[in-house]
Amino acid sequence: MASYLQIPDDEKGYELDVFCVPKHYEEDLDRVIIPHGLIMDRTERLARDIVRDMGTHHIVALCVLKGGYKFFADLLDYIKALNQNSDKSVPLTVDFIRLKSYCILSNMDAVDGTVAVIQNDQSTNSVKVIGGDELSTLTGKNVLIVEDIVETGKTMETLLSLLSEYKPKMVKVVSLLVKRTPRSSGYRPDYIGFEVPDSFLVGYALDYNEYFRDLSHICILTEGAKEKYKV
Repeated sequence: MASYLQIPDDEKGYELDVFCVPKHYEEDLDRVIIPHGLIMDRTERLARDIVRDMGTHHIVALCVLKGGYKFFADLLDYIKALNQNSDKSVPLTVDFIRLKSYCILSNMDAVDGTVAVIQNDQSTNSVKVIGGDELSTLTGKNVLIVEDIVETGKTMETLLSLLSEYKPKMVKVVSLLVKRTPRSSGYRPDYIGFEVPDSFLVGYALDYNEYFRDLSHICILTEGAKEKYKV
């Protein structure tokens, strides 16, 4: 089982005024739950674990955009540092995809594949892969999927099922966060940074309708902010 740092449900976090938080977000955040420095330390350890397990294999690192871009960049920086300073190294190539979630309408409304996008913080039930090279290029390759957060796990299970059709040699998943939620399918990534409460989190590229990606720390969003930034 993957090791991780558990953030308890009753974790009080940290007051905003002891960290550097953009002034335009001060009224929108409840508290800091994972400071940036702790994110970086945990990411460094995940890089070490990945190199230990996958060293000497050529890896295609597949970044899930948009939320995963900061974690992806920092993780790869740590892996590159290990490549330069240890006996075991991981040859890397990179690619990027986006997973677009949809809610399929009734049979009558869904003619010709018409779908309705679910916005804000609602769950969805269908996934489309956008961008990246043709997935067929992953045949026979060792793939490391880099994700920002796993919530119900259904999106990742859908992606893994799709990738399996192209017969990669090996697929591993690293997620910075795994949400502790009763809606979980039971799926767990191979590498986990933090297990977090069932709260709406933003920062470190996690967004709410595209806001808060420019926040360094991971924070809990206030209920008022959900309404303020609602689409």
